[in-house]
Amino acid sequence: MAYTTINKSSLHMNTKLYAGTGSSNAITGVGFQPDMTWIKKRDGGSSHSITDAIRGVTKYVIPDVTNAEETDTNGLTAFGTDGFTVGSTGAFNGNGTNLVSWNWKANGAGSSNTAGSINTTYTSANTTSGFSIITYTGNGTSGATIGHGLSTAPQMVIIKKLGVENWTVGHVGEGWTKNGKLNTNDSFGSSALSFNNTAPTTSLITLGSGNVANANTGTYVCYAFSNIQGFSKMGYYTGNGNANGVFNYTGFKPSWIMIKRTDANNQWIMLNNKMSLYNNNTGDELYADSSATQNSFVDGGADFLSNGFKLRGTNGSVNLNGGTYIYMAFGQSIVGSNNVPATAR
Repeated sequence: MAYTTINKSSLHMNTKLYAGTGSSNAITGVGFQPDMTWIKKRDGGSSHSITDAIRGVTKYVIPDVTNAEETDTNGLTAFGTDGFTVGSTGAFNGNGTNLVSWNWKANGAGSSNTAGSINTTYTSANTTSGFSIITYTGNGTSGATIGHGLSTAPQMVIIKKLGVENWTVGHVGEGWTKNGKLNTNDSFGSSALSFNNTAPTTSLITLGSGNVANANTGTYVCYAFSNIQGFSKMGYYTGNGNANGVFNYTGFKPSWIMIKRTDANNQWIMLNNKMSLYNNNTGDELYADSSATQNSFVDGGADFLSNGFKLRGTNGSVNLNGGTYIYMAFGQSIVGSNNVPATAR
């Protein structure tokens, strides 16, 4: 049984559903002041948005496209002690629409980190939950490093140039000689241009010289995630193509999972326990690389169990026989450091 220093996972990562009003709308019930909020309209085609405390409210990047950072004074307008406020823009708060937000706690606006060969503009790190936000200016040099501020090595790193460019993703499941693109369904490919074929350490992320991660004078935002026992898991598996699908042990009951097939073109599948229950081989999903509306995921559902998740379908995006997959999961261990029980199924 997994033990964790995090007795209440929803104080570090939480999904919050809300209804749009078309005018200033304070969303509460997140459980903490978020430092990164990822928003998606559920009942209509609309791009995702990610806003964070380092770059500041009204500024956002869009996971499903290559667009440069955008500013919208009617988008996410404030972070509050228990959530955030959104304005009138439809993708954030369309009147009568249903939206989902995924919220992470880092460490506020952060400060410069000088551990790497590139001094970060800001690094905001939550060492308890293994999550940090980093902004920096590239130097175009292979092997350049940035400090991530965490006490453990990140297992997943997501980077976006704040100009027009693809997103780049590194994950322990594929190794750091490969990378994927969050904004497309492309398979992972071999390249040293993102992470210079070098795994992150307990203090540094190594960059290649490519435009996606380290163009000279290019500005970037980076989101880094570490495995934390009983709370978060960056894992991988091979599909079996069977409705009695692969079981993935996480050590906690997942509340949020993102899955990507890496050996072929398949979408980034986003599942969580707030949009629907995942059982009986179906559930509701969104796609990180697409503006598409929330979709019922027939033949691709997963059971969220007390210690992991089990695939319950043969859909190629999550469980093709022999297919290779990575995932990022968050949730709550059965037992915390003070023997506080979490709900099990």
